[in-house]
Amino acid sequence: MTTAPGRRSSTFTRLLRHGFTDPSAAQQLLDLDALASVRSDPVLLEALGATADPDLALRGLVRIVEAGEEGERQVLLDTLVTAKPLRDRLLGVLGASEALGDHLARHPRDWQALVTYESADLHPGVAEFEQGLADAVDPDSLRVAYRRCLLTLAARDVCGTTGLAQTAAELADLATATLRAALAIARTAAPEDAAQCRLAVVAMGKCGGRELNYISDVDVIFVGEARDGVDETKAMQAATRLAAHMMRICSDTTVEGTIWEVDANLRPEGRNGPLVRTLSSHLAYYQRWAKTWEFQALLKARAVAGDPELGAEYVDAVSPLVWGAADRENFVPDVQKMRRRVVDNIPADRIERELKLGPGGLRDVEFAVQLLQLVHGRSDASLHSGSTLEALRALAEGGYVGRADAAQLDEAYRFLRSMEHRIQLYRLRRTHLVPEGEADLRRLGRSLGMRTDPVAELNKAWKRHASVVRRLHEKIFYRPLLDAVAQLAPGESRLSAKAAAIRLEALGYADPAAALRHLEALSSGVTRKAAIQRTLLPVLLGWFADSADPDAGLLGFRKVSDALGKTPWYLRLLRDEGAAAENLARVLSAGRLAPDLLMRAPEAVAILGDPEGLKPRTREHLEQEVLAAVGRAGDAESAVAVVRGVRRRELFRTTAADLIGSYGTEDSPAEQDHGALVDRVGSAVTDLNAATIAGALRAAVRERWGDTLPTRFAVIGMGRFGGHELSYGSDADVLFVHQPREGVSDEEAGRAANAVVGEMRRLLQLPTADPPLLIDADLRPEGRTGPMVRTLKSYEAYYRRWSLVWESQALLRAEHMAGDAELGRAFAELVDPLRYPMEGLGEDAVREIRRLKARMESERMPRGADPTLHAKLGRGGLSDVEWTVQLIQMRHGWAEPGLRTTRTREALAAACAAGLIPAEEAQTLDEAWVLAARVRNAVMLVRGRPGDTFPSDARELAAVGRYLGYEPGHVGDMLDDYRRITRRARAVVEERFYGAAG
Repeated sequence: MTTAPGRRSSTFTRLLRHGFTDPSAAQQLLDLDALASVRSDPVLLEALGATADPDLALRGLVRIVEAGEEGERQVLLDTLVTAKPLRDRLLGVLGASEALGDHLARHPRDWQALVTYESADLHPGVAEFEQGLADAVDPDSLRVAYRRCLLTLAARDVCGTTGLAQTAAELADLATATLRAALAIARTAAPEDAAQCRLAVVAMGKCGGRELNYISDVDVIFVGEARDGVDETKAMQAATRLAAHMMRICSDTTVEGTIWEVDANLRPEGRNGPLVRTLSSHLAYYQRWAKTWEFQALLKARAVAGDPELGAEYVDAVSPLVWGAADRENFVPDVQKMRRRVVDNIPADRIERELKLGPGGLRDVEFAVQLLQLVHGRSDASLHSGSTLEALRALAEGGYVGRADAAQLDEAYRFLRSMEHRIQLYRLRRTHLVPEGEADLRRLGRSLGMRTDPVAELNKAWKRHASVVRRLHEKIFYRPLLDAVAQLAPGESRLSAKAAAIRLEALGYADPAAALRHLEALSSGVTRKAAIQRTLLPVLLGWFADSADPDAGLLGFRKVSDALGKTPWYLRLLRDEGAAAENLARVLSAGRLAPDLLMRAPEAVAILGDPEGLKPRTREHLEQEVLAAVGRAGDAESAVAVVRGVRRRELFRTTAADLIGSYGTEDSPAEQDHGALVDRVGSAVTDLNAATIAGALRAAVRERWGDTLPTRFAVIGMGRFGGHELSYGSDADVLFVHQPREGVSDEEAGRAANAVVGEMRRLLQLPTADPPLLIDADLRPEGRTGPMVRTLKSYEAYYRRWSLVWESQALLRAEHMAGDAELGRAFAELVDPLRYPMEGLGEDAVREIRRLKARMESERMPRGADPTLHAKLGRGGLSDVEWTVQLIQMRHGWAEPGLRTTRTREALAAACAAGLIPAEEAQTLDEAWVLAARVRNAVMLVRGRPGDTFPSDARELAAVGRYLGYEPGHVGDMLDDYRRITRRARAVVEERFYGAAG
């Protein structure tokens, strides 16, 4: 059939729809005579489309059909379209494994092994696999039989009949049967050697733990003994020949390929030691010379082949040595150093693709679980398992690992092992590297059930699980409690300050000696307080270690504990309220600002244990509390002291919520909407400052005039204050406006208004332990030379006659904040025509705004500052975005009501909705503005003082990085990302602000 030019055939379209990436090639294969009887059968195409790689599955099927004898071809095809179980298994294997497709092409009759399953075949064990290998009499026939067994095992795996743990156990059982068959062949080849010795094969590693991969070195240890009447030296020589022959049978490459390497390097003395030792020789070595890692390796020892009694004797003899290994000096640090060496030895170009050994990889889980087993397994036999997943479950059931942590590790480990299995199954090659090619990643993702966008879904899931493993691994693997438990006698599990000293440096403490003194002060003694501290500290130390400054966290905790330790509720709160202790650890170790606020009133720590405690309070609520406090106070100074205390408490609430939202906790992940975080901080600090000013205003008025000032008075927020975008270190930009009451002269009203302003500013800047609130009125008409406060009429006269374009721009942020609300509304109505001029700005005004912006860029940037990293005035920073948005507001605000807002992000969204700026450009500006705002917040949180640039101190810079979501060691990525994001924003600014657009 011919297809009209420009149109694709229906078959081509169906092939695309069913997941084929090369429909033309697939169509040619389907048109072959070999598939003539099934090519039009819809069931075949449907089944191919369900495989990991439909193109690969179809090619494999064609090869099997063409390799089969004439009469057998049709039997295969007929069975394929009529029997769904065979169809799913055979095509599933062909779509996932090129190597097994090669095997079936060489041995086309082996497809029949997939036709039917007895119930016993669903979960075969060693006996069933031994039966499958029974006819193997030489290395070639053993390889063929092994691949046939592997074929059935892989079919159950890819079809989902068996899960990850069962598949890994079956692979280990198949390896056991294969070792036994290989040893039998070796014995048959050398009966005289077999007659002289007893030889046991002990599986180690993943084979020993019954959690083997598709292709992995099978680690073994050989134990030999002389038979009665045979010289031991001759017997060991015979056993060595048998063992070496057995290894070659499995490892050598023949015309049928290879099975896998048998690796005996875990034996005493490694490659330099004898291949086979007697049991007594093994024990002598372990008791005198063995290193820590050798006991860790022995944890998975399991007798699998050869003399079963000798193998059992070996396992029984080494078991007490394994479970006593944690008593060895420096056991925990040895294991941790070994883990770090593994990571350090991975080539830099492979570490991001390393599934097993890289950070967040399989080895992280395995090492953490084994360490916990060895430490706690001395007194708890339920932990004596060679299987990682079984041991993890036992650790959770025994309380050694949190159940949620164990569940996440279990899920992540299963996913990563499944990835590893599918990667190895493709070509049956030993590898732990995630492929880079699009086709390989697509096949891998589809093999794991990801069909919508396999590559993107796979990468996302992989990174998510690796991140979970890394986070939990660090917490579990470096748990400071481990060393304490490992160094003390069985049965004791309190924190030993002496043992903890070893942990502190590994946990990242810059001054372990000082940290140890804090620990000693907190946990020594026999008081109930010290007992609770010993329970809390192991967990807290782990949380402190997860920050950029563990020393500051521990020091802060000691100070808070010293201040509150005698209060009955403090330690009870940390012990019984799950979130409180973690929240406190995050707050104390993330920088200076929050701890400084807390130290001034440590009782505010109660906020951290209240589920509602971190939610910002509304302005109405705050004003009610503040005004009530002013009403109860005896004088203005004591009134404002209470008001500033409320402000300090609420600043702590805001900083704590910001830090915890940015870092995340065990129960609540970090906030992903960074814009929402910035908005919450800006709104909370703005509401808090507005309430504080309202309280100071009420106090100043009551002190001299009682309840009524001779003039109506209002405070207008300007700049970031008016825009609800205050950062922690921002001043409050304001204008003061008053209106004489009826019967009051302008002179009297003016004196009263100026007196109130002066008193408010004095009260809010009195030297106390609470942070001052600086009021800046420099945006008033005539600036610093103009009157501090004006009447509404005076503002009207000035703006009508003298107003400059920059003043109109500044008024875009004007919003009533405190005092007479009706007067505030009247002021807004007065300035609306200035900030949203009818028909928009004239060209002269636009040129003037651009000139002012360019002048500011050249004159106000601090000398020596990097313009690519200055959050306020730098390239693509806050100023760039705000001036661009404000220009749009002044040009189009008269016609677009959505633009009449004091908030930058709100105005930008309205401009986008009105079609005044493309969505992509609006997103670019918004992302840059949010990032720059977060950098300013981070600097204040970390350093305790405001700043517009990234800190130069390495530890402070790392703390800023952690706040922004970057893992330790990635500050370079943070700076690169900042430059990239702001560079893109500057390009938009060049077009929208300085260019012709807009």
